[in-house]
Amino acid sequence: MSNINHDEIYTATQMVRNFSTILNSVTKEEKKRAFIVKNSKFEAVLISMKEYDKMSEAVKILEKIYQKKQTNGK
Repeated sequence: MSNINHDEIYTATQMVRNFSTILNSVTKEEKKRAFIVKNSKFEAVLISMKEYDKMSEAVKILEKIYQKKQTNGK
């Protein structure tokens, strides 16, 4: 798991009570992400669409590389 800042972690209750504020801080890139904890376990991560798009593009590139390696027998 990557480095997680304490101010990026929210309980499920905090998320429910402050959803709009937390969402705005993520979408305005004041925070890169928001980790949601329920019953002392990390359950989900809220990220902006911009971050999601970047991650999706990276996955596509990695899938193409993997497919080429499989095709070439490496």
